[in-house]
Amino acid sequence: MTKSLLPTPAHIWGRPHEEGPGGRGSSLVDLAIAVGLAGLLFGLSKVSGEWTGVPRPQVDIDLSPLALPRYAFFSLSRGLMAYVLSLVFTLVYGYWAAKDRVAERVLVPLLDVLQSIPVLGFMPGLVLALVGAFPGSNVGLELAAVLMIFTGQVWNMTFSFYHSLRAVPREQIEVATLYRFGWWRVLREVELPFATTGLVWNSMMSMAGGWFFLMISEAFVLGDKDYRLPGLGSYMSVAVARGDVPAMLWAMAAMVLMIVVLDQLLWRPLVVWAQKFRIEEGGGQEAMSSWFYDFLRRSRVLPALRVLARRARTAAPRAARPAAAPRTKAASATASRLLFAGLVLLLGFGGYKLVLLFRVVAPAMWLHLFGMGGLTLGRVAVSTVLGTIWALPAGIAVGLSPRLSRIVQPVAQVAASFPAPMLFPAVIVVLKALHVELAWGSIVLMLLGTQWYIFFNVIAGAVGIPADLREAATSYHFNLRQRLQAVYLPSVFPYLVTGWVTAAGGAWNASIVSEYVTFKGAPLSAPGLGSAISEAAAGAQFSLLAAAVAVMSVIVVVFNRTVWHACYRLAERRYSLDK
Repeated sequence: MTKSLLPTPAHIWGRPHEEGPGGRGSSLVDLAIAVGLAGLLFGLSKVSGEWTGVPRPQVDIDLSPLALPRYAFFSLSRGLMAYVLSLVFTLVYGYWAAKDRVAERVLVPLLDVLQSIPVLGFMPGLVLALVGAFPGSNVGLELAAVLMIFTGQVWNMTFSFYHSLRAVPREQIEVATLYRFGWWRVLREVELPFATTGLVWNSMMSMAGGWFFLMISEAFVLGDKDYRLPGLGSYMSVAVARGDVPAMLWAMAAMVLMIVVLDQLLWRPLVVWAQKFRIEEGGGQEAMSSWFYDFLRRSRVLPALRVLARRARTAAPRAARPAAAPRTKAASATASRLLFAGLVLLLGFGGYKLVLLFRVVAPAMWLHLFGMGGLTLGRVAVSTVLGTIWALPAGIAVGLSPRLSRIVQPVAQVAASFPAPMLFPAVIVVLKALHVELAWGSIVLMLLGTQWYIFFNVIAGAVGIPADLREAATSYHFNLRQRLQAVYLPSVFPYLVTGWVTAAGGAWNASIVSEYVTFKGAPLSAPGLGSAISEAAAGAQFSLLAAAVAVMSVIVVVFNRTVWHACYRLAERRYSLDK
């Protein structure tokens, strides 16, 4: 049974006595937290020194295993900075697109375009621009690396948050309207709690997606310019270039250890914390657990800080009275229109610059690029179907079983977060042994990095299945087929569509390294847009590069507007929880 249509602030944020009993052991917990914070501050000072240091003509990467902890911390810092930036972008952009129907017509297709643009499509310009903006330090190069990791994280999160806002049960919105909640209170007590489960699981997948191009982001070379940064990605790239197998194994071990630590100290506690945002609390299902979350609950300092924050919110001036709501709404609409106008002008300016590049591209080349785009589209579709075949049943099973989730989540996090390009040489060896051409083998390479988008989204949907629906299926003695047809598949379908969209976008992005692979010093290519983009970037053919990226964007938008948009409409009209 649903306890209330709207969660109370105490239900959302927790009461002080719920965080742990205190008493014996609490002082040691607080001491451990203080030591951890001190270590974090020391590490941040080292990161700050790297950012503000004088640019070096070339960074010498130490392949000693003793250098790996420092490199891993630098890479982790960049990944977490990119995640914070992704979270801010997600909340602002996703909310704007969900609430402004006029801006939505541009913002959602633009999101389709942005998630499909390969890293190589904008990396040269981004790196050169930021390095030129900060000539006296490494700030520009570090920012470029963070932004490139950001582009591997943000789109999945934004799609998840946007569609969660569109799928909030109608009765919750009606109750909030009845009690005259302002927009901020609706966001805080209705929309954010509803979107939290999907956002947490997609955050894990987004962090994994950010590691996909880690070797490119931290070890970028343009002509005779070396823009390498100390980190795990550059360590991996140097080890691969030198053929140093022990160093490659050490790098893999460090990557796995970093992912496991991040999962135990960040993602697993967040998954457990997000359980309080379920729509209902009925049912006797087993709750997920986290040793680190339980450890933090024993602290006495954290609840005290929460009490101070609650008192500060209580003492703050209250929101505008209901009578002022129309005025506030009008001001918000005006701000949205101004931002939208600025975005349109910016897009127009960018389009004008692209037209200047396109003037030297022959019509025959455009036809050739669209033909190549059709081949890549076929591979993207096949990889998405193959990923769905295993990820849909596996994701439902994991999402329905907290016990299974405890076992599978860390393993899946490691597999999803591990940079797939590092595995490409081994996959190529297998494909050659099986006499499989890269034209077909590239589908397997795409699948290595994109299948996890579907898997984690399905888990998020399965976790959110109301317990009363599961209990009803048990009471009516549904068999497995009936449960899948009547409960499981309808409940996870909106999340599955988000997984399809982001997996397809990831496959388009991964095509640049799946259709054009260097094996034993010799390039291997399969006909497609990905190989066209890689070859144009390698040859510094910027007009051809821009044309290939534009063709990819057009194909992605058309496909998303026709196929995926229809799936989203079906999810909202037929499979939303309030239908």
